Amino acid sequence: MVVKLNGFSTALITPMMPEGNLDIEAFQKLCQWQIDQGISGLVPVGTTGESPTLSDQEHRQLIDSCVAVAKGQVPVIAGTGSNNTEEAIHYTRH
Repeated sequence: MVVKLNGFSTALITPMMPEGNLDIEAFQKLCQWQIDQGISGLVPVGTTGESPTLSDQEHRQLIDSCVAVAKGQVPVIAGTGSNNTEEAIHYTRH
């Protein structure tokens, strides 16, 4: 499938709870708000700086949550970069 990208895509922040856990509910609301405001695409775990500090499970959970909210309404460009090639391949395949 070819997806034509145009417009603006937001590099999303990762909301955290005070104790350091992901705030998935806040993240999902942020994704939906972005869509409601007319954004062209969503970029979870992108260039906002948190990707090196997330566990594998957290990384995948954020991407899965974003895809679930987007429901095909806008493209999701999952952040899969890493300093570790195997890890980058793992996230890209996910």
